[in-house]
Amino acid sequence: MNIFDFHRTILNTSADYLKKLAVFNPLTIHKKGTRSKAIFALALVCFLWGTTWIASKEGVKHMPALQLASIRQLIAGVLYVGFFLYKKIPLPKGKEWRPVLVLSFLNFIMSNGLSTLALRYEITAGLGAIIGAIFPLWIVVIGLFVSKEKMPTKAVIGMMLGFAGVCVIFYDHLTDFLDPKFQLGIIFSIIATWTWAIATLYTKQQAASYNPYFSLGLQMLISGICLSGFNAATGTAVPLSAIPWQSWAAIAYLIIFGSLIAFVCYLYALQNLPTEQASLYAYVNPIVAVLCGWVIFGEKVNGFIIIGGLVTLLGVYLVNRAFKTVPTPEQPEAEGV
Repeated sequence: MNIFDFHRTILNTSADYLKKLAVFNPLTIHKKGTRSKAIFALALVCFLWGTTWIASKEGVKHMPALQLASIRQLIAGVLYVGFFLYKKIPLPKGKEWRPVLVLSFLNFIMSNGLSTLALRYEITAGLGAIIGAIFPLWIVVIGLFVSKEKMPTKAVIGMMLGFAGVCVIFYDHLTDFLDPKFQLGIIFSIIATWTWAIATLYTKQQAASYNPYFSLGLQMLISGICLSGFNAATGTAVPLSAIPWQSWAAIAYLIIFGSLIAFVCYLYALQNLPTEQASLYAYVNPIVAVLCGWVIFGEKVNGFIIIGGLVTLLGVYLVNRAFKTVPTPEQPEAEGV
């Protein structure tokens, strides 16, 4: 190979990579196909939900955790439901309420509520993120029992590598598992990953039974009302006037970016990508949380973070390669969307 052929090969290879990266260009994403849009939506989820760990940790410093979760869900739910009612989308009827009620319990009362509460029990944002990263493994484990299709070996290896990478990233936090005062928070976090995994699979099965985006708003509204009632009944809520601006700022961020934008993106990715591939955000979220902590709070970035990040990205790559040939699931057009 002469020097000209060598340069031509480099240029062609670079062009191929640029074409692949073009899927993340927000200015041209509307021209892409469904799969490209779903991958772009998943990338947004990876970033936005990574930052919500820090916002939640900051918010619960100054107010009860479940009250923060209830206010976030209640306001976001009102905005979602109000939008669809304005569009004259009918409410669920009869059996259509069943998945809405089930998912409001699994997604928000249990998963979001308990993961937020865990941060109040001295669980660090990093430790919460590493426990949350177990969630894709529950998808694999449950899939082994309920799915008739065999999980690709490359996907299983990728999942294990992804979790191993996250463990390396948070090596300094692993000793927290042995601290008795963190145990209750750890239990809450683990239960939250179980219910989130079950809810993810249930959402995949029930998405066609009712408008999934309207259902999301109803879930938030229902769980917000339930958590507010629980806070009032147990006397754990504080007056709204006693909540400092730091917590209100965290709530505003969680509503706009964590609930309104990220959840819509997550649903879209979940509808148009294999479940295991859509769940990869849980591996990327901790990396985002670490980088945000470094940029915003000046937290250190050491060799464990760099090595763990590379291992995690390798796992993400393997899972994506394993499911690249899986056909995109057929998805009926949602009413009013």
